[in-house]
Amino acid sequence: MAAGGGGSSPGKPVMVVGIDDSDHSYYALEWTLQHFFAPGQPQQYRLAVLTAKPLASSVIGIAGIGSAELLPTVEADLKRTTARVMDKARSLCAEVADVGYEAVEGDARGVICEAVDRHHAEILVIGCHGYSKWKRAVLGSVSDYCTHHAHCTVMVVKRPKHKH
Repeated sequence: MAAGGGGSSPGKPVMVVGIDDSDHSYYALEWTLQHFFAPGQPQQYRLAVLTAKPLASSVIGIAGIGSAELLPTVEADLKRTTARVMDKARSLCAEVADVGYEAVEGDARGVICEAVDRHHAEILVIGCHGYSKWKRAVLGSVSDYCTHHAHCTVMVVKRPKHKH
């Protein structure tokens, strides 16, 4: 389930930005645009914006009896979320001349690392939810996984802490 966009410059190195429907990943994309794709500045990279759409069955998990009836509803919700993420990315990247968009079905960790390989990316940019060590251990951390498994430089963009 890939969606293209923008012109391609084969000679440019590729920067992949992995996003989901969180403020943390939108911040990472905005930070990337501000620092690497500022309007009026020459673009040294081709930007590939990527989101992973989880499988409905993985979202439902082992819900037990009756979960089969939930699949169509969950699938429709995941499609709406993916469309919302791609629409927001297109809006944020409106000034970028060389950008492509992809929505790929699967676990975010694998989808992102496979995209890095497929695009021969030089840099991967991902956001960080700021989970505690305990929460990362229980839920898993996409950024932690990618820093260890992606075959390129990985930049994890953290949102600044708000001062009260």
